[in-house]
Amino acid sequence: MISCWQLFKTLFKINLITFGGGYTIAPVIKDEFCKKKKLIETSDMLDIMALAQSGPGALAVSTSLLTGYKILGKKGALIGAIASFTPPLFVISIVYLFYEKVYDNFWIRVALRGMSGVISAVLLLTTYDLAKEALKINKYFSLAVMLSSFVIGYFTSINVGFIILTLAILGIIVFSTGRMSPK
Repeated sequence: MISCWQLFKTLFKINLITFGGGYTIAPVIKDEFCKKKKLIETSDMLDIMALAQSGPGALAVSTSLLTGYKILGKKGALIGAIASFTPPLFVISIVYLFYEKVYDNFWIRVALRGMSGVISAVLLLTTYDLAKEALKINKYFSLAVMLSSFVIGYFTSINVGFIILTLAILGIIVFSTGRMSPK
């Protein structure tokens, strides 16, 4: 078990030092709470990440909130939400104060470009991990959903939101009929 303070401290630290948004924070949260602390099963974390993506708002906040909820219930959800939105608020406030002094700085631009490369790598690893977990659940259905969503999204002008909504409804229909078990 983890205390409220430990949960807050862990999520605050993750949200403070991880740049790139929810898709880069989610795997760090997964590693911390699934692998290191062993408080959440990987399959449950996959569900948390899927649910966080389907709701409105920032993915980092939703993932932290749902992780907190899974661990400590309603109190954990509140802690997760606060621990996720206060670090960016703090960082953005500091950037605001110094932005005019550093926006033309060569070294700052180089550092930010370097971070974007690292963020891309983390996003690729996150996608790989999520795909690997999804394929464990139901190999053929998951593969068909992944490939069809990529092909439709890449080769057509259909809105990505519509593609996600359609495939989510298909998943609900397929898994609720009992033909395919999600676990």
